[in-house]
Amino acid sequence: MAIVNEKASTDGKVWSLCRMPFWQPGNSSSSSASQSLHQHQQQNLNHQQVEGPHPSNTVSSVARSFLPTRRRLRLDPANKLYFPYEPGKQVRSAIRIKNTSRSHAAFKFQTNAPKSCFMRPPGGILAPGESTIVTVFKFVEHPEDEKQVDQKSKDKFKIVSLKVKEGMEYVPELFEEQKDQVAVEQILRVVFLDVEHPSPAMEKLNRRLAEAEAALEVRKKPPEDTGTRIVGEGLVIDEWKERRERFLARQQVEGVDSV
Repeated sequence: MAIVNEKASTDGKVWSLCRMPFWQPGNSSSSSASQSLHQHQQQNLNHQQVEGPHPSNTVSSVARSFLPTRRRLRLDPANKLYFPYEPGKQVRSAIRIKNTSRSHAAFKFQTNAPKSCFMRPPGGILAPGESTIVTVFKFVEHPEDEKQVDQKSKDKFKIVSLKVKEGMEYVPELFEEQKDQVAVEQILRVVFLDVEHPSPAMEKLNRRLAEAEAALEVRKKPPEDTGTRIVGEGLVIDEWKERRERFLARQQVEGVDSV
């Protein structure tokens, strides 16, 4: 046991004597390499701190592009416009538009067939929670060959929206002036319905067209007279004029009685 310990201690001393000359240079080279690596990492860190926001902005912009567009309007029907199939005639469809956002929203119709289609009204501004019914007119051409009645047309309608301030008047130029803020709500495809075969879609279309006609009559109706109003600038008020006429008439009656 003593021999083993002595040998072990002797080997340890030999290893220590042999290790020292070789590890000293290595430590100095490792220390210099470590210092160089630290300086390089520090330079990269400083470089990233200066140019760091650019990659993050790029990543965030790419991430936003994958997010779904927040819609301001609710459409009914949601993605189709149904028309009665009557070749050679001008037919109608109707769609209800409701503003589901918390701000005023302007909407506008666009179509790839402006010569055969038009909308009434083509656009407008809706307050939060307000809804309206838009009537769409389309001329149906005679087919060159026999086709199925329910065949989808190539004509499409696009509805776009824009957030606006309260009290702003609608003009189509709003969408050109703020085109970066315009959101595409939906692209509607045209679907024809067979008028000779009743269907739930045809019944719903007829009800919606009746609602559109009623709404149009309300818009055409002049505002109700609330009573007192100013006839014109610098003129008397109707109510004051009526009181004055009654006063004069009463004076005439009293004058006749006194005579």
